[in-house]
Amino acid sequence: MTGCLIAVAVLVGSAAVALFAGRRSRASSAIAAIGCIVAAGFALPDAIVALAGAGPVEVAVTWAPPIETLRLGLDPLSAFFIVPLVLLGAVCGVYGAFYLDDQRERRWLAAPACFYNLLVASMLVVLISRDAIGFVIAWELMTLASYFLVVFDHEQLEVRRAGFVYLVASHVGVACVLSSFLLLGDNGFAFADMLAHPVAGSTAVAAAVLGLIGFGVKAGIVPLHVWLPEAHAAAPSHVSALMSGVMIKLGIYGILRTITLVGPALPWGPVFLGLGVVGALVGISLAIYQRDLKRALAYSSVENIGIILIGLGVGLWAAANGYPQIAALGLCGGLFHVWNHVIMKGLMFLGAGSLLHGAGTRDLEQMGGLIKPMPRTGALLFVGTLAISALPPLNGFASEWLIYLGLARGGTEGSPGAGLLLLFAVAAMATVGVLAVLCFVRIIGMALLGQPRSEASRDAHESGRGLVVPMLVLATAAIAMPFVLPLIVGSLDPVIAELTPTAVPQGAVTAALEPLAILGIVLWAGCIAVFLLVRRLARRRRAAETWGCGYVAPSSRMQYSGASFAEGIHRLLPTALRARIVAQQSTDLFPAPGQMSADRQDPFTRAAYEPMLDRGARRFGQLRWVQQGLLHLYILYVVLAVVVVITIVSIRDYWVLP
Repeated sequence: MTGCLIAVAVLVGSAAVALFAGRRSRASSAIAAIGCIVAAGFALPDAIVALAGAGPVEVAVTWAPPIETLRLGLDPLSAFFIVPLVLLGAVCGVYGAFYLDDQRERRWLAAPACFYNLLVASMLVVLISRDAIGFVIAWELMTLASYFLVVFDHEQLEVRRAGFVYLVASHVGVACVLSSFLLLGDNGFAFADMLAHPVAGSTAVAAAVLGLIGFGVKAGIVPLHVWLPEAHAAAPSHVSALMSGVMIKLGIYGILRTITLVGPALPWGPVFLGLGVVGALVGISLAIYQRDLKRALAYSSVENIGIILIGLGVGLWAAANGYPQIAALGLCGGLFHVWNHVIMKGLMFLGAGSLLHGAGTRDLEQMGGLIKPMPRTGALLFVGTLAISALPPLNGFASEWLIYLGLARGGTEGSPGAGLLLLFAVAAMATVGVLAVLCFVRIIGMALLGQPRSEASRDAHESGRGLVVPMLVLATAAIAMPFVLPLIVGSLDPVIAELTPTAVPQGAVTAALEPLAILGIVLWAGCIAVFLLVRRLARRRRAAETWGCGYVAPSSRMQYSGASFAEGIHRLLPTALRARIVAQQSTDLFPAPGQMSADRQDPFTRAAYEPMLDRGARRFGQLRWVQQGLLHLYILYVVLAVVVVITIVSIRDYWVLP
């Protein structure tokens, strides 16, 4: 626990030093990066000890009135999320120092360096908070720090809009979280008090629903995800990697913490399973036709949050219904996917930042042929693509394999009704897997292969070591993770024990993972053999011009675009999830040039939130007569409000008292 407290102090101290290190100096970014690395060195041992089975640790910190005392602690559930936070925070901190370096002549780099470390520190405090007051304060600091990072390029209108949407959504979420804690905290706001005096009945249901909504906003659960593609696309790439890799997982942490406070008696399993299936299908469906590379990756994060919920859902359902082996597969698969997604999505966002740094665009329709000028970035992105598409032998396949096994066994061993729903979830996950492969084949094909589609792609250059090395670290982790998963299965026992009182045997998980290690060795040996063979044959090749299908001067316009590649899948999507394509075509004898436009805005924003907010704005606009600009009138409003409240309280006390 001491290491985590020192890590928070190091992060806050390095943020303050970075802020005053210099307006455009490299020192600010370097200090922030070093602070993240040092903080990881202090916090990681504490987290590993907690995951090894050490008992929960809690300390009380004296604070100023009216709070007086803040309770901080470390348990296995917190430690499980601290590990990816500090590791990815350090990797992205180093990446960000080099990523923003070319803007130091026109930007104040001390501010993003400061807010980045404050973001990591606030997330760490969220994880070690043991009372609702400290939790909500840290949660708000996390929101504000990430907001200032999202609007780094505030000169652009879409960035300011993304920041506004993110801020509004976050505060709606925190209002629900605070309401949930108010319902749970009848006997005190410390988590220990909530556990000692649990609520029941409708109060427990209301607290659970509010917690699910509030934390679901941060996690990006459909339909509460609308801020996520906006903010992730607008933020600097290393910030997007941290937000997608870790920050949205704090929404999952908040939901799991709510389970520990409310109790596992509520039907969490079916709720998680339903939300997960919908979120995975919707997320990957919206990702598959996005032009903006970072928006596509953001929607992929929505999909992966759905996969995590599917795993947790089948695990909690099985634990509640007496299927311990299925519970082990589901819970371990969902929890493993949390770590795996941190690695995969961190690598993909850092890779997207490298492409943006080298080619100057994140528009897939303006890319093409980048594998030639950017071979290292292209190779690392290819590794990330294989991993996030859940293809063996990389880490994404391992966690999804456990979830598949849990769903399949639940479908065959459960009751007929539940078994049918679980088998439907298997089919849904298989559909998501196919769409994910198509989505990332499209991304790699449009960005790296073919001919350059713009001058920016034609003049692209490889990123420096400061960007490539952090990507290499994450790619290495994606390759190595399947081989070490059987060794860390035991570390999940304390985490699962906090979520369900049912004893969950890990033997089923170990037995399911052992063949994957053998499969990985065989596949990697095959890949190396094929690579050596191709390399040997390449030395004997003769240069010859590729047949151009009879065209004398082929151009980049003759190759597939991102829209044409996704058109076949796009037509199969439900109408509500499709992009709005408007074609203007002249029917005159001598037609004028036609135009075609596509609206890829989130369909939930377009069809639900914006009309609802517009109607609300018009209704509230009718109350503008209240604002007269007269101070004495506003004082009268306050007096009337106080009188009404006193009257209501007096009447209530009159009827309640004997």
